[in-house]
Amino acid sequence: MTGKWSQEKIVFFIFVLTFIGLSVGLTGFLSVANALTLVRSVAVLGMLGVGMALVVIGRGIDLSVIANMVMSVGFTLYLANQGHAMPVALLFGLLISLAFGLINGILIAYAEIPALFATLAFGTCVYGFGRVFLIPTDVVYLPQGTGWFEFLGKGTFLEVPMPIVAFLLLSLLAFLLLRFTKFGRFVYGIGENYQCARITGISIRVMVVVQYVITSAVTFVSGVVFATSVSSVNTRLFNSTMIYDVILVVVLGGIGLSGGKGGVRNVIVGSLLIGTLLNGMTIMDMPVTVQNLIKGMMLLIAITIDTMLNPRDEQVSQQGDI
Repeated sequence: MTGKWSQEKIVFFIFVLTFIGLSVGLTGFLSVANALTLVRSVAVLGMLGVGMALVVIGRGIDLSVIANMVMSVGFTLYLANQGHAMPVALLFGLLISLAFGLINGILIAYAEIPALFATLAFGTCVYGFGRVFLIPTDVVYLPQGTGWFEFLGKGTFLEVPMPIVAFLLLSLLAFLLLRFTKFGRFVYGIGENYQCARITGISIRVMVVVQYVITSAVTFVSGVVFATSVSSVNTRLFNSTMIYDVILVVVLGGIGLSGGKGGVRNVIVGSLLIGTLLNGMTIMDMPVTVQNLIKGMMLLIAITIDTMLNPRDEQVSQQGDI
């Protein structure tokens, strides 16, 4: 499906129709308060989607991003509440997040554990490790009087909410990284044809590790924006369906799970649709089980369409594939 009827354009068209329909049919959908809620949810989902896209394009996946986010950012807030300076707390939180990404990359690239299973198991380990050694409570609140730090989630720049500014800046950086750098070309090369990339001399193992480390950095930034916008981190998000929302943003937006296809623009389109749908279902007070059913069906349909449009070539499949 290319050209006029590309998946990206179809999804954007569905978003426009959905937004118009919810605006007309739901009282309060276009209110200022709900607009801010929608903006924040779209921004955080989009930022996490950008991080996920970096590994999916390279024929991987990371199911540990939510565990990474809540534990690394939660640890940051915990340190700040214990009296540490915010820059120091942020540094330690970032280092923890990068360490999680490094371990993920090593498990996939050097131990050759398929990414699906490595990140699923490691995400559980991250959550358990964090609750035992890093964060003693389920919810960690933002310290009082954080000033510039809280501005990241609640402030505005030229009347644009900071979460959206952060999403746009992150999207721009990711676009430039993928489009104009050797790293980006290598990521697409690995995703398109693993074996060919190896023959051309690309350091596959190193590249895989770097992908997961960068994704962890993006995850941490996303978590900071999320935490400052709601003034807390709830570690129980690990047990929510948020990871499936992120995958849905990536796949529905048009990034093929077979690797080597898609880009940041696909993430933006997917984020707009999923963020709007989630917001609309929340306003309608739809039961969580029904919401999960709808999201599960959408994810299944999106993966089915992706499989039909981007069939995997088993001749070039390698350990570490999703």
